[in-house]
Amino acid sequence: MNILITSIGRRAYLVEYFKEALHEQGKVFVSNSYPVYSFELADGSFVSPYIYAENYISTLLEYCLANKISVIFSVFDIDLVVLAKHKALFEQNGISLIVSDIDCITICNDKYKTYTSLSELNILSPKTCLDIAAATSALKKQEISFPLIIKPRYGMGSLGIFEANNFEQMEFFYHYSEEIIQNTYVKYGTIFKDSSLVLIQEKIIGKEFGLDILNSLDGEFAACVAKEKLAMRSGESDRVRLCDNANFLPLAQKISASFKHIGNLDVDFIVTDENKIYLLEMNARFGGQYPFSHLAGVNFPLQIIKWLQGEKTDYSLLNYEKDIVLTKKLVPVRLRAAIE
Repeated sequence: MNILITSIGRRAYLVEYFKEALHEQGKVFVSNSYPVYSFELADGSFVSPYIYAENYISTLLEYCLANKISVIFSVFDIDLVVLAKHKALFEQNGISLIVSDIDCITICNDKYKTYTSLSELNILSPKTCLDIAAATSALKKQEISFPLIIKPRYGMGSLGIFEANNFEQMEFFYHYSEEIIQNTYVKYGTIFKDSSLVLIQEKIIGKEFGLDILNSLDGEFAACVAKEKLAMRSGESDRVRLCDNANFLPLAQKISASFKHIGNLDVDFIVTDENKIYLLEMNARFGGQYPFSHLAGVNFPLQIIKWLQGEKTDYSLLNYEKDIVLTKKLVPVRLRAAIE
């Protein structure tokens, strides 16, 4: 079984996890739009066209067929949209895409649709406005109050996120975030053809947590891993405490049953002093908090491989150690791959 991880970026650990899971019974290939350290660890790699290039899908398919790749993952939100739209093409060529359906991905990528979808499910989420006029109206009705969070509708990480404490700051940061978006990959969110690319959201005060909600390849709930976030860096969990998932299990199961995602769903939420749970964001992929789950004992890559081979769920692979603190480290490396 040969695997390709597209848009691998900095998630080199996934290469190692899948190589260990395959146990020399297959190879791990990666692609990215520019050379990254993950290229050094993989069994094969290539610089792909940009995601929205006309030849992106045809190049991926050609590479997969040439290298006998049978499974594709992606760890980049925008890439998920493009791959999901061409899922049938890859399946016709004997290649499995471990990607959720386009409706699920759209809800996760579009932070406003996340808010409206969760509201329909009676899951608490910060009140979210699409523009300055809507936020001003909500402020006058006292439905929200300052401080407010200004953020990209389709963003990832901490890019373009600001906190506004008054009307002047709200208007300034809203337009400033729009400018930032036009100079980054986030502008590709316009694929959804919505006019507003920036959101104004009420700020929720409390402890930040994360969940890895693990579903089968049929979209059925398998397990969840809960973490209290102790420190963040560039929008990703940097230091966490693994905690008991008992208090969050009903929420995880409800989300799983509602969205039927495939594989990992990376979820961020806040627990207030009143023990109310506010869900912030969802990402339909391996996210930045998964390495902590893995280090605590979960081996989801191996479980996915077992599912692909027709085996049943091995719950021993989804158990984890609680009450431990884990952190990431920054290690500089030199690339052997050519710089382009």
